[in-house]
Amino acid sequence: MPNENSINRSSRGTGLALGLGAAVALSCFAAPTLARDTVPTQEVRVDVEVVAGGLNHPWGVEVLPDGALLVTERSGNLRTIRDGSVSEPISGLPDIAARGQGGLLDVALARDFADSRTLFLSYSTSGNGGLGTAIARAELAPGGDALTNVEEIFRMNRFTGTGRHFGSRISVAPDGTLYFTIGDRGDADRAQDRSDHAGSVLRINQDGSVPDDNPFVGGEGAPEIFSFGHRNPQGMDFDSETGVLHTVEHGARGGDEVNRPEAGLNYGWPVISYGRHYSGGEIGIGTAAEGYEQPVYYWDPSIAPGGMAVYRGEMFPEWDGDLLVAALKYQLLVRLDIDADTGEVVGEERMLKGDYGRIRDVDVAPDGSVLLLTDASDGAVLRISRTPDAID
Repeated sequence: MPNENSINRSSRGTGLALGLGAAVALSCFAAPTLARDTVPTQEVRVDVEVVAGGLNHPWGVEVLPDGALLVTERSGNLRTIRDGSVSEPISGLPDIAARGQGGLLDVALARDFADSRTLFLSYSTSGNGGLGTAIARAELAPGGDALTNVEEIFRMNRFTGTGRHFGSRISVAPDGTLYFTIGDRGDADRAQDRSDHAGSVLRINQDGSVPDDNPFVGGEGAPEIFSFGHRNPQGMDFDSETGVLHTVEHGARGGDEVNRPEAGLNYGWPVISYGRHYSGGEIGIGTAAEGYEQPVYYWDPSIAPGGMAVYRGEMFPEWDGDLLVAALKYQLLVRLDIDADTGEVVGEERMLKGDYGRIRDVDVAPDGSVLLLTDASDGAVLRISRTPDAID
């Protein structure tokens, strides 16, 4: 797998967006789009539109209640897109260290955002020992041009000099708690240390406090940790229908994984893996061992997965309950066909391969269309919609 930042040519918001209703108009699509292609897929023909370009390595996207988009740029800017127009950078962001794979990473909206204007940001920042992942809470000013009441509510407990594996995807649970990911920071053994935030899915309250029912409250590990043994999860979403949490994480040379994290469980990295080191050497003790969870699905060779979304929308009923995974290495969007009765992956479809560049993030809009971000210095927001009068 190439370096995750090399350049080629929810709820993460899904629960909130669907809650607003499919009839909500997306103002960011009101202006003429820059380009439109019609593409066949296994189930349906789709239109792919370039909504906006000129973004510097966009990393996370959310749909605001008025239909505008809120997009992070890894270089450290947060912008809105409305009527096809990209705003100037929003002011008031926390202290961000944009180095290596780090910078301003994900954004997630509080479930009561329409009333509270509250949002959450993940980012890399400087501290004692180097760099680490942090989470901030803020409010988006009514004019959309500034953040107010900005407060850092979490920073990881061990900073190091490496610029790799910050994780950083955020999902807001149905109960309002925040789930977010941190990678192993380039040091695999940290993922097995329950006192270390690295290599984990973490869970906190919206004020940064620790929920009483977290699995390691009471001294058995860092209390913010929900699950551990993860390499570098950059995709995460709650199924808005079932409430099940899904993650997707980078493997090494192979071994990218889809997991359904559960409280206190160990997902194996680097003791077990379906991949190999970049040198070709074996990782750990094999692909399975007692006490370590198996992935729901894995890729070998790696696809270098970015963001992911559980599809629950009206536009593509054929995809209901399936997982959509952004892929950087092969520049594509993966659809994993999920059996509704067993929850097992029963098929994989690869869409848009090589046509639009590296795909960093994927989200489902209120009308059921799919939003993608392309990871480039001149990155774009794409929209996938059902082709009118398509012949299935």
